[in-house]
Amino acid sequence: MKRQMTPKKKKIDSTFSGLVLVLLAIGLISLCSASYVVSYYQFENSWHFIIRQLIFAIIGVVAMFVVGNIDYKILFKYAELFYGFAVVLLGLVLFMHPINGARRWLALGPVTFQPSEVAKLAIIIIFAKYITINEKRMNTFKFGVTKLIGFMLVVAGLMLLEPHISGTVLIFIIGTIMMFVGGTNLFWFAVGGAFIVFVVLFVIFTPGIANYAASRVSYWLDPFADPQGKGYQTIQSLYAIGAGGIFGVGVGNSKQKQLYLPEAQNDFVFSVVCEEVGLIGAVAIILVFAALFYRGIRIAQRTHDKFGFMIVVGIMVQLATQTLLNIAVVTNTVPNTGISMPFFSYGGTLLMMLLAEMGFVLSVSKFGGTERRYLV
Repeated sequence: MKRQMTPKKKKIDSTFSGLVLVLLAIGLISLCSASYVVSYYQFENSWHFIIRQLIFAIIGVVAMFVVGNIDYKILFKYAELFYGFAVVLLGLVLFMHPINGARRWLALGPVTFQPSEVAKLAIIIIFAKYITINEKRMNTFKFGVTKLIGFMLVVAGLMLLEPHISGTVLIFIIGTIMMFVGGTNLFWFAVGGAFIVFVVLFVIFTPGIANYAASRVSYWLDPFADPQGKGYQTIQSLYAIGAGGIFGVGVGNSKQKQLYLPEAQNDFVFSVVCEEVGLIGAVAIILVFAALFYRGIRIAQRTHDKFGFMIVVGIMVQLATQTLLNIAVVTNTVPNTGISMPFFSYGGTLLMMLLAEMGFVLSVSKFGGTERRYLV
């Protein structure tokens, strides 16, 4: 009698989760090194930042594996609700007290977080659902452009009012690439170029936003025009990277983190990393990011579910773009945008959100299946 074979139960992608944990470990070590001086200066406790980050990292890792074992298709049903929740949060943040001239943070007791992080995921989920439903009609203007652009404009408009220009750019990059991958007719991307010109003009001629953006650009072109003022952070970042050379000065031995480089624990943590591990170490870290991105795209390619495919594409585009923008900022390749380095920059709620997104990728790797089920 022939034994009947049962299908093997699919597991989450261990390579992807392993790469996430490697980057998280490197990020925590880097943050510990970059933050202990400013932590002692501000709180008389060298471990203030890293202990808080470590707690959120543990919670985030647990959340990643929990989310990874829940079928991501549940997001399909609640996509509009999640998007509406993100829009409400973006509206509420406009009534908060400004920090460094921008209203980006919502305070929930002792915890603060940026609603823009929720908005990024909301855009990814709503785009993934809409593209899935209209897969065969994405080449038309009505289904391939109109509503998707509407989703982006609402979120981007609220983020511009904060102002959060880097977050707005990131939203448009994520949305545009998802539209391209989803099948939007190439003609409309040419039309989109005209829209970008409109956005640029809007920024230039809108009081407040124009001044905010112009100051960033002018001190990007010549940070030494105000070496003790608005160009100071960029200059110190370049000093840190230059001091690292090929092999670095050694982990823990950075001089720029000795209160010379502002926000060494936040947006400019990678400058300290470059100083301490040098060009070779920095390139090695970038290669790990590249491996994570590649593995994520492979997960997307292996799922036959359009919704899961688009979610992974959106999340990996967000990760890659945010990483590249942060590296570009600390090297003064682009103006200072105030964008964090994934897994490295201080911010507990941001780290948890990122790890939860990695959990969605793991969920797709486990529940992607071999048949398309859109729940419509």
